[in-house]
Amino acid sequence: MKTIDANIYWIPDELFTDRSLRDEFTECIPREYDTHAFYYTNEDGDEAIRIEKPLGCENLNYFRSDYQLEKQLADMNEAGIDMAVMKLPGCAEWLNLRLCRIFNDAAAKHAKESGGRLKAFAVVPPYADEGCIQELDRCVKELGMTGVQMSAHYGNHYLDDEMFRGILRHINDLNIPIYVHHTPIPVDYQSIFEYNNLRRSFGRCEDQVTAIGRELFSGMFEELPNLKMIHSMLGGAYFAFKEMLMPRDSGGGRFSVNNEKVRKWLDSNIYFELSHAAPWGKELLECAVKILGADHIIYGSSYPVKKVWLTEGAGFVKNLDIDQSQKQLILYDNAKKIYKL
Repeated sequence: MKTIDANIYWIPDELFTDRSLRDEFTECIPREYDTHAFYYTNEDGDEAIRIEKPLGCENLNYFRSDYQLEKQLADMNEAGIDMAVMKLPGCAEWLNLRLCRIFNDAAAKHAKESGGRLKAFAVVPPYADEGCIQELDRCVKELGMTGVQMSAHYGNHYLDDEMFRGILRHINDLNIPIYVHHTPIPVDYQSIFEYNNLRRSFGRCEDQVTAIGRELFSGMFEELPNLKMIHSMLGGAYFAFKEMLMPRDSGGGRFSVNNEKVRKWLDSNIYFELSHAAPWGKELLECAVKILGADHIIYGSSYPVKKVWLTEGAGFVKNLDIDQSQKQLILYDNAKKIYKL
């Protein structure tokens, strides 16, 4: 069975070798939102970047050796991955337009040198400024990128906010998918930041459930029917909340919303990427397939966070107690169709 890994992280090597680029990247990081970056050398002698929010709390780590093409392709071969889609690990939230252009060019070059094994998402600031629109058009029409990556929220604002409607209208008109990446922690994080796993794991899930809920209940898909938004981390285990958030009773009263319309948008506009299979466990993944539908789940490993998630991830999906056709959808067909690979 062929496999597409729709979640392989990548950043340009120049971020470690070009001091001026490194400085510009650091200057983009919003310290006013208590987000901080540090360059260092780890215990293995590897050059690295650490992102903290709040100060003293690690949320993202980038190691230079993880993003070398030869290593990526060798690991994909070991894992039996036919093709992969590259995305930036969290930093899309901060990049200015000039850095987006540099990163997009580098990503397109990296993908080309892979011989077709790697594809890339475009990244642009989330506004309908002329430069942002031109850069997105260039990425899709000239660089051949397969969609656009956005952050679940920017600063304190999720994607349903009116400030992002202009760029979403343009993406809707281009009819390209949006990969919605979780941020290290949600907008409201004061009760979870002190404990590492609560912050780094649950925080991402909370961010995604909040993002999806706001997108659905805002009614934005009424205006933007072509949008296909693929959320990471299985939408933060959105399958666990689906029925509770949209009860099927028609008796009115408390919690009364236009649930049938919201369910239609969930079916037509929202998709879910695994962001590594094994940590969910067999029972929860089978539950997610039953509730969300195999046609709405896309395989991704979050490589290189843990190599084992790449090398054993597809095998984990193949061992689920679901139909072979469902495995085919998750591991290959959905990504091929939605990303037009």
